[in-house]
Amino acid sequence: MSEDAFGGMPASLLETLGNCRLCPRGCGRNRLAGEVGFCGAGALPRVALASLHYWEEPCVSGTRGSGTVFFSHCNLRCVFCQNHVISHGGFGKDITVPELAQVFLRLARKGAHNINLVSPAHFLPQVAWAVHLARDQGLTIPVVYNTNAYELPESLMLLEGLVDVYLPDIKYCSSEAASRYSSARDYFTRATRAILEMHRQVGPARFSADGIMTRGVLIRHLVLPGLVPDSKRVLDWIRANLPSDTYVSVMSQYVPMHLAAKHPEINRRLTSREYEEVLDYFDDIGLQNGFMQDPSSQDSSFTPRFDLSGLEGLGESG
Repeated sequence: MSEDAFGGMPASLLETLGNCRLCPRGCGRNRLAGEVGFCGAGALPRVALASLHYWEEPCVSGTRGSGTVFFSHCNLRCVFCQNHVISHGGFGKDITVPELAQVFLRLARKGAHNINLVSPAHFLPQVAWAVHLARDQGLTIPVVYNTNAYELPESLMLLEGLVDVYLPDIKYCSSEAASRYSSARDYFTRATRAILEMHRQVGPARFSADGIMTRGVLIRHLVLPGLVPDSKRVLDWIRANLPSDTYVSVMSQYVPMHLAAKHPEINRRLTSREYEEVLDYFDDIGLQNGFMQDPSSQDSSFTPRFDLSGLEGLGESG
């Protein structure tokens, strides 16, 4: 593979792909030689969609939209994944690191409030260098790292000074649920350690004059049917380990998709009673800043259409 494909990426970053241990899976595959591990990702970033997105939290989407870049592949196997076509199926287009930087710049020119990197963990070195290249070419809007949080703190350190806003999930506290639904029994331990590193890097939330988050951590938690006690334990961890004014998005948008039908206990919509119980608990334990969702969010129509938009003239589709 030509060195030009990586845009002069430093050897220290490139070497991480030769023995890939970027995430807790620790596969050790040589991605530069064409080997793939659990996530299925190769050496080049694969992207399925780059577009303005208006359905994130208000402080992320604002009025002009968030410049979302959806990466293909994933290091989790969530049975209910709404993006399974790209996360499990791998649909997308391989592009070079300099081309990824151009994607960021295109979104900025369209008026995006920020660059929103969706599920980028398995392409972390390439993303880090692409942000560096884009900033050298005039990118000034905030960079949002939108992750499932199944990450390693030492890998996240490669992003220090490059990411402005971290947007991590905390999916589960229960190791049994994490194993059953995402094939990651150690999810909670890994995710919470990663989030503490994120908070160390960017500190408390800051906002622009028009209400857009420009710095900080915004944690997302999707409430799953039948798992209200687990949701409460997630909120307990946030309250005990982060400032009480940490921003948390408590999400009700769960729709049984993909392989959820194989798990009857989650093969249904979340009830309003379940969701309200979690919201009440949020208030009861003294968390101060949160976002909630309208019941209308439980609609598969909000799933993005992965059609390679925003990648015209770049790379090769797969």
